[in-house]
Amino acid sequence: MTKTSVIESPYAWLRLGAAVALSTIGGVGMWSIVVALPAVQAEFGVTRGSASLPYTLAMVGFMAGTVLMGRLADRFGIMVPMLLGTVMLSIGYVLTSFAGGITSFAILYGLLVGLLGGSAMFAPLLADTSLWFDRRRGLAIGLCASGNYFAGTLWPPVIEHFIAEIGWRETHVWIGVFCLVTMLPLALVLRRRPPAQAPPPAAVNGAAAFGTRPLGLPPNLVQGLLVVAGVGCCVAMSMPQVHIVAYCVDLGYGPARGAEMLSLMLGFGIVSRLASGWILDRIGGLATLLLGATLQGLALAFYLPFDGLASLYIISAMFGLVQGGIVPSYAFIIRELFPASQAGFRVSLAISATMAGMALGGWLSGAIFDLTGSYKAALVNGIAWNIVNVTITAFLLRRMLRQEKAAAAAA
Repeated sequence: MTKTSVIESPYAWLRLGAAVALSTIGGVGMWSIVVALPAVQAEFGVTRGSASLPYTLAMVGFMAGTVLMGRLADRFGIMVPMLLGTVMLSIGYVLTSFAGGITSFAILYGLLVGLLGGSAMFAPLLADTSLWFDRRRGLAIGLCASGNYFAGTLWPPVIEHFIAEIGWRETHVWIGVFCLVTMLPLALVLRRRPPAQAPPPAAVNGAAAFGTRPLGLPPNLVQGLLVVAGVGCCVAMSMPQVHIVAYCVDLGYGPARGAEMLSLMLGFGIVSRLASGWILDRIGGLATLLLGATLQGLALAFYLPFDGLASLYIISAMFGLVQGGIVPSYAFIIRELFPASQAGFRVSLAISATMAGMALGGWLSGAIFDLTGSYKAALVNGIAWNIVNVTITAFLLRRMLRQEKAAAAAA
C-alpha cells in the first residue's frame, strides 16, 4: 500500500479505536491502587507513605517499561509490546492477590503491572498513532491519550464497588482475567507495521531544524528539558489524582465519594484531552503545553482554601478540565522536532518522565502527609513543581517563536 492509501484511512481510524480500547482497559494499572489504597493500608497495618509505595513502584515500572516498550515498537511494531504487556498485566493482577505484605505487593505491582504490563498501554500507543495521521495528528493523539482517562473514569467506581463487595484480593484476580480475555484480540488489530514517513513541512522549510538542532539546541538537551518539564507537571498532577480518595477518607466523606471525585476529574480530563487535540493542530505542542500547565497550577491552588464536599467535586472537575491536554502535548512536540524513526523511543522517554513525576509526586504527597498530618503542604509542593514546568516550556516556546520569526524575515 502507498502512504496516501493508509495515512488517515479507515484502517488508521480502526487502529485508533483499538488503541483507545487497549489504553482504556490496560490503563487499570495506573488507577486501581489509588482506589485500593485505604483497604491495602488497613489490611497490612502500614503508614500512608508506605501504602503509597505500590503506586510509586508501579509508576517507576511504567517509566522504565515505557522506554523498553517504545524500543520494541520501533524495532518490531506495536503488536509485540501489546501482546507482552497484556499477558504480564494479567499475571500481575492475579499474583498480587496472594501478596502477604506491603513489600511483596509493591514489588509484584511494580514489576508485572507496571514495568512489563501497563507500560505498553500508553506512550507506545501514542507514538504508533502519530505515525498513521498527519493533518489530524493532534486530534488522533488526543483521542488515543483519552484512553488513559477513560480508564480513570470507568475503573475507580467499578473497583471501589467490588472491593466493598468481595474484597481487594478477589477483585484483583478478576481484573487480571478480564484484561487477558479482552485485550488479546484487540492487540491483533495492530499487527500491520506503519507506513514510510516523510518529514513534516517544518523540516523541509528548515523552521524547526528537524532532527539536527531542534530549536537551535542539541537534540538531547531539548529531550532532557522535556523530561524535566514532564516530571514537574506530573508531580503537581499526582497530588489530587493519587490522594483524592484518601483525602476524602481523612475528611470523613468516605472512599466512595473520593472515587466519584477521581472519576469526575478524569471524566472532565477526557473532554480536556479531546479539546487539546483540536488545539494542538492549531497552535502547536509547546503553546498547548504552556497553556495546560499554567491552568493546572491555578486549579491546584483552589484545593488550598476549599475542602467542603461540594467544593471538592467542583474543583476536581475543574482540575480535570484544565490539565488533561498536558501529557498528549509531549507526543506532539516530539513529532514536531524529531525524526519519525525515533518516535517510539523519544515519545516513550518523554511520557516516562511524566510517569516518573506521578511516582515521585504520589510518594512525596504521602510522605509530606505523614510528616505534617495535612495535605496542604503537599499541595504547595505540587504548585512549586508546576512552576518548574511552566518555566521550561516558556523558554522552549520563546526559542521556537524567535526561530520562526528569523526564518520569516529571511524568506
